[in-house]
Amino acid sequence: MNNRTALYTLMSVWFFWGFIAASNGILIPMFKEQFNLQQWQSQLVDFAFYAAYFVGSILYFLVSAALKGDILNRIGYRQGIMYGFIISAVGTLLFIPAASLQSFPLLLGGLFVVGLGFSLQQTSTQPFMIALGDPATGAHRINLGGAVNNLGTTIGPVLISFVIFGSVGDAAPEGVGIEAVKMPFLVIGVIFILFALFFRFSKLPTITNDEDVQIGTGVLKYPQLVLGMIAIFCYVGAEVTIGSNLGEYLSKTQNLDSSQISEYISLFWGSMMMGRWTAALSNFNFRPAVKTLLTFVTPFVAFGVVLFVNALRGSDVSPLYTYAFCVLIIIAAFFAAQEKPIRTMVLFSLLGGVAMVIGMLTSGQVALFAFISGGLFCSVLWPCIFSLATAGLGKYTNQGSAYLIMMILGGAVVPVTQGALADGIGIKLSYVVPLLCFAYLLFFGVRVQTVLKHQGLDFDRDVAVKAGH
Repeated sequence: MNNRTALYTLMSVWFFWGFIAASNGILIPMFKEQFNLQQWQSQLVDFAFYAAYFVGSILYFLVSAALKGDILNRIGYRQGIMYGFIISAVGTLLFIPAASLQSFPLLLGGLFVVGLGFSLQQTSTQPFMIALGDPATGAHRINLGGAVNNLGTTIGPVLISFVIFGSVGDAAPEGVGIEAVKMPFLVIGVIFILFALFFRFSKLPTITNDEDVQIGTGVLKYPQLVLGMIAIFCYVGAEVTIGSNLGEYLSKTQNLDSSQISEYISLFWGSMMMGRWTAALSNFNFRPAVKTLLTFVTPFVAFGVVLFVNALRGSDVSPLYTYAFCVLIIIAAFFAAQEKPIRTMVLFSLLGGVAMVIGMLTSGQVALFAFISGGLFCSVLWPCIFSLATAGLGKYTNQGSAYLIMMILGGAVVPVTQGALADGIGIKLSYVVPLLCFAYLLFFGVRVQTVLKHQGLDFDRDVAVKAGH
């Protein structure tokens, strides 16, 4: 199997990360109603899922220390993905006894175990994808995985809603109880097992780190990794908190009820897809004129997918048409960034922060779409952070990857922080929290460039040379 085929195979893993994470939005209101939960208690669904990444990374270090050797370097990235699928399958199957016992803690436990499996999958998959080519273009390959990830975030909630409720609308039919989650999660569990078998017998290259891999905390001597850990925390925190608090913002400031907000939340996650699909174009050898045309067309195709999915749900999508202006802004940003990781990091972080400021200082549709556009500017930051933070780590690469995955904890902590702040100063001003996250991400982009240049690494220059700029 050549590197290109291997890359496409690895992309399939990203679909499930998005599918399950976005489907949590269907489970939260359902669990709240069925278990008579307070709002903060219902948010434990996301907390359990994202906190698992932190715990999974800690377990990775502890087991590596106990074995006196890095786990992934012993078994290879391919086997790591296989074991991750098996762990996630166990988590989905826990939904069956949990639903039978009507146990909210056990349901959270199931999601936590799914997240543990995803933690191992991510720790394995992303350095695997970077290793399939030039490290300077690693962000391009991760963007391709992100494009598939957001296809999962678009399809997941609709499909899970259909299987549980028998429809894709906002309101659950009478008589639908917790036991309705058994079938979809049983099917997902079986799919996870099938994928584990696929990776077990696939002809993916067995890639490990060729250098004398180190375990422990030695990687923390690299400032790009430490800066990147905080950046991942802030990035995931910003992404999740904007979406998680959007429903409350719509309720408080737009006077919309629950039946009217789903298309806006979908638009936020769809914005991630618009950015990632466009960024994924870098992985294909298009002629310059064709690539320029596709850079214009692709985000609007993704926008069309969002409109179609919401129309399928019976939503009136006409209020979303104005968002096309925001899509034009991200197209301009792509041309300005020129596929350079650091320039992309700085420009998109800056635009994300500006969007939050506009949202807080304006009202109506301008403010709403400004907050939602945070998804556009978050869309391509993960691969930039990951490739820049692991640049030059050598024998510490696996360890660095695990530390970065650990900081997905931001998705559990930051939304709760914004929610608590919203109780004190109001939901609109509480968006200062993602603003601060974008501010740090901007700092990371500026600072990491200096750090890497001191180590003889200049990804922006390398990308420009390869592109003939």
